[in-house]
Amino acid sequence: MSGKAVFKTFAGGIHPPYNKELAKDKAIRECPVPAKVYIPLSQHIGAPNESLVAAGDHVELGQRIGASEAFVSAPVHSSVAGTVKEIAEVTGFTGAKVKCVVITPDAEQPQFAKQPGKDLDAYSDEEIRAIAREAGLVGMGGAAFPTHVKLTPPADKPVDTVIINACECEPFLTCDHRLMLERPADLVAGLKLLMKAVGARDGIIGIEANKMDAVEVMREAAGGVEAVKVEVLDVKYPEGAEKMLIFALTGRKVPPGKLPSEVGCLVQNVGTAIALYEAAAWGKPLYERVVTVSGDGIAQPDNLLVRIGTPIQDLLDACGGTKGSLAKVVMGGPMTGWAQPDAAAPVVKGTSGVLALTADMVDVAEEHECVRCGKCVDVCPMFLQPNFIVQAVKRGEWDKAEMWGALDCFECGCCSFTCPAYIPHVTYVRKAKADIAALKKR
Repeated sequence: MSGKAVFKTFAGGIHPPYNKELAKDKAIRECPVPAKVYIPLSQHIGAPNESLVAAGDHVELGQRIGASEAFVSAPVHSSVAGTVKEIAEVTGFTGAKVKCVVITPDAEQPQFAKQPGKDLDAYSDEEIRAIAREAGLVGMGGAAFPTHVKLTPPADKPVDTVIINACECEPFLTCDHRLMLERPADLVAGLKLLMKAVGARDGIIGIEANKMDAVEVMREAAGGVEAVKVEVLDVKYPEGAEKMLIFALTGRKVPPGKLPSEVGCLVQNVGTAIALYEAAAWGKPLYERVVTVSGDGIAQPDNLLVRIGTPIQDLLDACGGTKGSLAKVVMGGPMTGWAQPDAAAPVVKGTSGVLALTADMVDVAEEHECVRCGKCVDVCPMFLQPNFIVQAVKRGEWDKAEMWGALDCFECGCCSFTCPAYIPHVTYVRKAKADIAALKKR
């Protein structure tokens, strides 16, 4: 009988090279304030914000500069004290133009003035949701769904379990790992606030087995909280995907097209939980976040506390610049991130990483015809048939692309990673989603 530990997991998935050793032992440090910040007015899923400031206005650190009356939205705040230079269209990380508040920081930057908050246990569920909205909190793992909306599940779908996604299963990324090691008590406090907001009786912190130091630290931090437990998961991608994580930890299956509240669960990222703690305890809005800067093309991989709106180039410079035959800069992780045509795009609330990759790390093989090996089907954690989706997209058969599950795909990239024909399945899925949505609007 094997003595190998068996950890919780899901069916499917892959084991890419994780490359986390580059930055996992680097303590979080502040990134220098850039010469200008470019703060997108909309950094979330939902209604866009309107600017609350104009060129020439002086703004304070943490001042609200963009907002919307819509429920599914999240305000944005200034990440510096400075003067608004202009409201301009800037190329964002997806390549699309986004409206930004461009601010020139003052020479002297103040420290955030922590407001004395009340006892965290005294906040009501409504107050916690209001705090999350006012602070502009969104999911910081990449999806950027407004947190206050997530904390308002349907009345007929009560949530009994809040899960902290601490897997950080994407290669290279270590920002959540560092937050657990450096701020474990704040994470537990944030989890308790999340549980209070939705009336959940149980809290689970799910951590992959390649972060046992974080497991130990978090178990110690949560030791006095009976309703909170720390669970260890198998090291596999995409272990941290919402539906995979819920199944691995609870055995519950979220039906296609449904939300976690359908099975009584709520999932939040490590950074989001800590940001909620900061908002409730200090009155601090979400204007900065921790970003991993890594890859074989960066001189000094690190974990930086970065002000929202900082251009990617400033992060690269803060880590000693690039090295080697740089082939690609990616915002996010290598599996779900976005390749950047240059390093000018600004960091947003959902930016978990900036990767500099050399030609040795980037596969530039040309796409070939599908060889019908079925590998993409074998590894798909959603049990879809990516090969059929691609065929439907190539033929312009959007009804069939939808039938084969294009809208259920969460773009993890397992199919593309394992494909011997180098087919970029995720690119085809994104096209399918965009075109299906356009057709439905007609």
